Amino acid sequence: MTQKYNYPESRRAMVNGGRVYTVGDEKLPSVTTILDKTTDKSFLIAWRKRVGDAEANRVSKESSGLGTATHKLVENYLLEKESKPKGNLVWQMAKTISKPIIDNLKENLDEAWGVECTLFYPDLYAGTTDLVGIYKGEPAIIDFKTSKKIKKREWIDNYFLQCTAYALAHNKMFDTKIKNCYILMCDRAGNYKEFSMDNNEFQLYSDKWTETLDRYYAL
Repeated sequence: MTQKYNYPESRRAMVNGGRVYTVGDEKLPSVTTILDKTTDKSFLIAWRKRVGDAEANRVSKESSGLGTATHKLVENYLLEKESKPKGNLVWQMAKTISKPIIDNLKENLDEAWGVECTLFYPDLYAGTTDLVGIYKGEPAIIDFKTSKKIKKREWIDNYFLQCTAYALAHNKMFDTKIKNCYILMCDRAGNYKEFSMDNNEFQLYSDKWTETLDRYYAL
């Protein structure tokens, strides 16, 4: 870790079905809550009706647990902490899923400025980024995603909006010029894919994020 910036402490709480960050004197909605409230979820509603509440809840819980375990393994690697072995199936799956992400970070991450650090844009929003630092020679926001199967790029616009929101917040807080975002995705079969957003796309997603904020605050 390179302690280049002092990232703020924050508290998180669920309020009216959404996550709220307390940063200093501000209470700000999370980036994920803003995206959740402004995204068309009709396909999820249809899926839940098709498989039933019990199965939908089981799948959601399993996916959430696997994602949390995978993130923890990658976080421990970045912070040089020991990952104590566990015998449960989710942990074993997470070890397989996290390996290609960790291998890629070993090869391409030059500096880690912050891991699971709070970022916020005054009066608008806050969130926790998985990783910020120098990746492939450029300042970047890096996010880790798990999926049942590797997604198509056209399906992950919200992932790029999330990373863009974090980049804009970091740039506001520390006068940086981050314009690169990377999604490192692994599926349950151990397949890996990196999705990148270049400088030219950053303005496009910045504009989309501004529109998303406008919709959220108009609700």
